[in-house]
Amino acid sequence: MYVTGMLHGARLLEFIGFAAAEVLGPDAGEEEIKGLIARHGCVFVKPVFKGGIGKKGKAGLIGRACDLKTALDEKARLYFAEHRVGNTLTKANGVTFEGMVPSEHEVYFSISDSTRFRAPTMTLTYHGGVDIEDVDKRLVAQIPFDPLTGLKAFVVANALSELNAPKQIISPLVQHLPKLWELFHNFGMTTLELNPIRMRPGRQGRLTPVACDFKCAFDRDDDARWQRLQLPPQIFALDYSDFEQEINQLRTYQGQSDVYVINPAGTILAPTFGGGANSLVTEMLGDDAIISSDFGGNPPYEKMREVARICFKHWLEQTNVLFIVGGKSNNTDIFETFRAMADALREHFGTYGPSPLYVVIGRGGPNLVRGMGAMRDTLDGLGVPYRIFGFDSALSEVIGYAQAADAWMKAGGREAVAAKLNCAQLAVA
Repeated sequence: MYVTGMLHGARLLEFIGFAAAEVLGPDAGEEEIKGLIARHGCVFVKPVFKGGIGKKGKAGLIGRACDLKTALDEKARLYFAEHRVGNTLTKANGVTFEGMVPSEHEVYFSISDSTRFRAPTMTLTYHGGVDIEDVDKRLVAQIPFDPLTGLKAFVVANALSELNAPKQIISPLVQHLPKLWELFHNFGMTTLELNPIRMRPGRQGRLTPVACDFKCAFDRDDDARWQRLQLPPQIFALDYSDFEQEINQLRTYQGQSDVYVINPAGTILAPTFGGGANSLVTEMLGDDAIISSDFGGNPPYEKMREVARICFKHWLEQTNVLFIVGGKSNNTDIFETFRAMADALREHFGTYGPSPLYVVIGRGGPNLVRGMGAMRDTLDGLGVPYRIFGFDSALSEVIGYAQAADAWMKAGGREAVAAKLNCAQLAVA
């Protein structure tokens, strides 16, 4: 989950004493904005988007103002600006005012967990302020380093020397950039990016690195250290539906809660366990899938039961096939997750009445037989038709079976199941 922009980024950088551009939030008054302009000459007005939103500058969504009237005009233009990246349309809610930092040099810097090097990796170039993908690879240093020792000054110095960076920027960067490892490591981040860092000249001519844009991501599912920052919870919420908002509130140290609505008119509800399984399920089901999800990570009974309750409340009425699927787990207790989902389904039927449904299950892992037994007993008690596949079944074939079951339900099976269940109302998908 991303935190972007200087509104919160400047506060995070204070923990390590890294200089940042002065910033005012959406609630800044006219006198505050006027004072910021007086101190810095000009300000940049940027819309506040939830989540990681890039390419705002190319889209004309960054304003520059050197007087109060222009600043307020830019605020009115950008406060509820809309920005499309690919198929995603995001709406802003507020703006920030950031003091301009004069500089001849701009630097790009990031730390990320690299799957290529299997280690934290520093990416650095003195051609900052642009998309890193657009910079000539010969001008970008990507250096993995040992997480036990952290990012040392000599790693930064060697990288800048190899890039033939201007001499006047090397010493200040070597002094300050290693501090960013403390922020990255101490608070459970997976990505930390400053772009650009502007090299502000001081009175004696010495340059100081100043962060002018900020982005970071936290591992909120498996690392609880981010909670020490006491960030407001709303900054982690994107423009989600009510369903996604409810699910995301269940994030705990144990178990994942990654979910995204693919097609609100879909007919297959697929609570999925594991990233690999989720990728294949999402790709093969296409528009038939209602959600894309990953509920793995050994969620406890209480969390899984609540996740299932929310899924059923929002989507079961239109669902033809409840497709509970995942790969062969290493650590997720199948009995606990299946028992939780079975109890949630029984409670849903008790509260809202029976729903015409076909259940397909494909899973492997610890306590598999007990888990399948618990699910079978519940489905038999509810009178819901089902098919269960074990760990020795190919995942692609199980997905194909779920699609065939959905086709059968659409071709009259839903009415047949509804008649068997004596549904008072038949919600035809």
